[in-house]
Amino acid sequence: MAENGALLYRPSDHFSRLLCAPASAALAQKLGEAHAQPLSIGRAIIATREPYETLVIELIKDLGLELQVIFNKGAVMVLPTGVNKATGLTAVLKEMTIEPRHVVAIGDAENDHAFLAMSGVGVAVGNALPMLKERADLVMEGKRGFGVTELIDRILSSGLAEISPRVPGAAVPIMQ
Repeated sequence: MAENGALLYRPSDHFSRLLCAPASAALAQKLGEAHAQPLSIGRAIIATREPYETLVIELIKDLGLELQVIFNKGAVMVLPTGVNKATGLTAVLKEMTIEPRHVVAIGDAENDHAFLAMSGVGVAVGNALPMLKERADLVMEGKRGFGVTELIDRILSSGLAEISPRVPGAAVPIMQ
């Protein structure tokens, strides 16, 4: 999954599938003309950084586009309405025939809320935003990659058996 849930990509055979409308060429052009920096244009996502969020919202309105702005610790991402990491994860899990309740998701920022909420266990790393930590089932002490490593070690040692699932009757993934 790539582009904040808008693109499925399988590295083994370089398969990719866009899950939504492509990035708005008109919005990308206007942001470029306004010298928004940095400016990244993917297949579906347009990304810049704060303080350009106001400009992004004004241009979306002026162009009459139905797009959403998603934040990620200073990053400003523009995607079609309703597209997020959870929609991408849903598509991946459907292809793999895995239920969301069997997934452990880990995140740190605003764009991770839906992704963590749909998973069997939602985990925040130590440097996650306070609101994400409040909503997570488990908060790691380690920051960034150290928090991911801490989670992997915990899964390998205990299988997360001590975590109560959010959904009654849901199974928490247990590593054997």
